[in-house]
Amino acid sequence: MCGIAGLISQNPQAFINSMLRSIEHRGRDDEGVWTSQPIDAEERRVCLGHRRLSIIDTSSAGHQPMFSGDGGLVVILNGEIYNYRELREQLATKGHRFRTQTDTEVLLAAWAEWGHECLSRLNGMFAFALWDDKDHALYLVRDRVGIKPLYYADMSDKLQFVEHGGRDARVPSATIFASEIKSILASGLIRPELDHEALHQFLTFLWAPDPNTLFRGIKTVPPGHFVTIRDGQLSLRQWWDISFDQIDEERSETWWQERVLETLDRVVKLEMVADVPLGSFLSGGVDSSSIVAMMKRHSNGRRIGTYAIGIEAEDLRYDIIPDDVEWARRVNQQLDTDYHEIMLKPDVAELLPKLVYHMDEPAIDMAIPSYLVSRAARENLRVMLSGMGGDEVFAGYPRQLAMKVAGAFDPVPQLLRRRVMKALAYALPGGLPGKLTAPLRNAKKFARSAALDFENRYLGYETYFTDEAKTGLYTDELREATCGMDAYGVHRNYFARVKNAAPLNQLLYVDLKTFLPCLNLMTTDKTSMAANLEVRVPFLNQEMLDLAARMPTHLKLHGLKRKYILKRAAETLLPREVVWRKKAGFGAPLRSWLRGPLRSMVDDLLSAETVKRRGLFRPEEVKRIIEANLSGREDYNLQVFQLLNLELWQRQFIDV
Repeated sequence: MCGIAGLISQNPQAFINSMLRSIEHRGRDDEGVWTSQPIDAEERRVCLGHRRLSIIDTSSAGHQPMFSGDGGLVVILNGEIYNYRELREQLATKGHRFRTQTDTEVLLAAWAEWGHECLSRLNGMFAFALWDDKDHALYLVRDRVGIKPLYYADMSDKLQFVEHGGRDARVPSATIFASEIKSILASGLIRPELDHEALHQFLTFLWAPDPNTLFRGIKTVPPGHFVTIRDGQLSLRQWWDISFDQIDEERSETWWQERVLETLDRVVKLEMVADVPLGSFLSGGVDSSSIVAMMKRHSNGRRIGTYAIGIEAEDLRYDIIPDDVEWARRVNQQLDTDYHEIMLKPDVAELLPKLVYHMDEPAIDMAIPSYLVSRAARENLRVMLSGMGGDEVFAGYPRQLAMKVAGAFDPVPQLLRRRVMKALAYALPGGLPGKLTAPLRNAKKFARSAALDFENRYLGYETYFTDEAKTGLYTDELREATCGMDAYGVHRNYFARVKNAAPLNQLLYVDLKTFLPCLNLMTTDKTSMAANLEVRVPFLNQEMLDLAARMPTHLKLHGLKRKYILKRAAETLLPREVVWRKKAGFGAPLRSWLRGPLRSMVDDLLSAETVKRRGLFRPEEVKRIIEANLSGREDYNLQVFQLLNLELWQRQFIDV
């Protein structure tokens, strides 16, 4: 787990040190830089930089950039390749010799043996840059589902005007890449500007789908893809995709339970490979609790370090959800872990700007507990396992169940459905405190989308600002700039790819390509690395993905039971009440904070004067949203938090 950065440009040494300083938090154990000889007539050079957090072979032998035996390949790697020992044995039989115990050296040998075809053999989480001197090409590669981030900016077809020495200077073409956007910006080769299409998407979902970022000209390498830069030309290629073409309908439920347990046991053991102390987050839910139970099997008697985070009772007035801490304590009593408990009591107004800086984009609510629990865990451990991904793999989200429930009303004429649901949505309150807060809030969102067709219904459940709402929110200038843009276009393209799959698998596919990497995994990576901590996600291991892709959908969503087969399997590991407990979302009590410690920040950063000066939104509409939220008439808490963090993000990155 590390941070990588690099570029192809003239005199790249002038930029790389600043780039690496900006991501020092990703790896404080070592730093390395390599620069090539000129690679073209423009005298451009390849420069690779690395910040290291030592996990496997912590000796100096793991220093990066690392070179192949003949010096023809140079690589910088962020992440871990879990099956590197198996690959090492295979490659040794083909004549490769190894000097270190690192997975990075195995990656070099695998590329030397199989080229980019080696990617399908890698089981891990990774983002890496590899210079192949023979092919005269730079490859930027990202893992299957986007556990590790990788960004790039390509300016090879134009010259940029940038601030340099107090005046604009004309800079030669360049291609820049890094684990974090702030590292690309630190090069000084690209001016930070807001991307209007990404903003249009961000307001819809709380995040922008790959490859867009809120920065114009800065893109992500999409999960399961690699970028090739050769002779000044850039190309993008997909190397992995999940397939639902081999559904196995012949096996019994018991057979699938056994396969889930076997696979979870194997991938947890595989992802426990480390030469440093490791533990696990523990929410008391079935995902993280199952992982801890499996870790105990492979800990050789050592108590597993676990970390849980809870919410103060007074902060749950507007968020009536089960408190994770109660359930985490029950699991700890059974599994006897080295248990640590953190209560969520941050100075949130002071913390938010720091989180926005580390995330390179506006923070979401889950970033707060994710960062705080990562920071606490880092005091004793370097690696943590997480239950993230279980919902995407086994259908654990309420919206997936809501799609099934709404489908039962499809025989009712659509015109009648729309009238009834619209009236219901209007009648229901959105944000009043009390025990019915969450059910009423979810019912209101359900009613707004239930009468739509399949795709739009699901997109509606993921929408925060609808197109209609954005029309009222935008200034005339922003409305013109976004005219004709479809915020849902990326999602619709993914739906089209799997149109022949079962309906539930279509939903899982779209989430795996959008919601998972762009929100959950990105937030987990940035907040954990801000604390210099590595987080691994066994439910997203290649073996688990392959198993789930072959599984019949009725074993994922069985009647009204979400994650059915995982829970049935987990009954052999955990108490039944833990396995079948009500799902609690991993987030912060925004509804309480926006009425308390964040109230003055909202009044300041979203004041009419501030909004008008920014020039994106209509001040009167922002005021209406804030007031409707405070009154309880509408639940606009996430929208208000979104607008607040967008302003913080612009102050951090754009107003420079």
